[in-house]
Parts: sequence; structure tokens; C-alpha cells
Amino acid sequence: MKQCTHAHALPHPEPEPLSETCLECLAAGSHPVQLRLCLICGDVGCCDSSPLRHATEHFKKTGHPIMRTFEPGENWRWCFVDHVLV
Repeated sequence: MKQCTHAHALPHPEPEPLSETCLECLAAGSHPVQLRLCLICGDVGCCDSSPLRHATEHFKKTGHPIMRTFEPGENWRWCFVDHVLV
């Protein structure tokens, strides 16, 4: 089973969210389906089910490897590099 090689480098405590929603969706007039929080910098972006996929675009621009769901009642994390749940 493949494991994440990046989780050990996450900041503790995790960063505060920079916003309550995907600001890029807001600026574009789009509606995010679900939100994701970058665990390196606190950026909040929309998921890949959203039309503009800003969380993935944030990873592509910054290389920040791990995000977590920013949805109430959920607590999973995803590593974009290793393609595994953390």
C-alpha cells in the first residue's frame, strides 16, 4: 500500500484558513461544490467536482502537497504528489 511521503513536513498547528470560501470562485462568479484547505499555507480552494478546480490549480502553482477537506463533519486529507489519502 502506497504511503504519503510528505505528511511529516506539515506545519503544526495547521495553518489558519485564509478565507471561508474559494475566493477565486467568488471572483469568477462560480460556485464551489466543496472546499479544500491547503495544509501548508491555508489557501481555501474548490474541489475537482467544482467547475474551476482551484485546489488542484493551487497545488500545480505552488507545489504544496497536502490538502484537507474544509467541509463540516469531514476530516480526510489528500496528498497530490503521492495520490493517497493521508
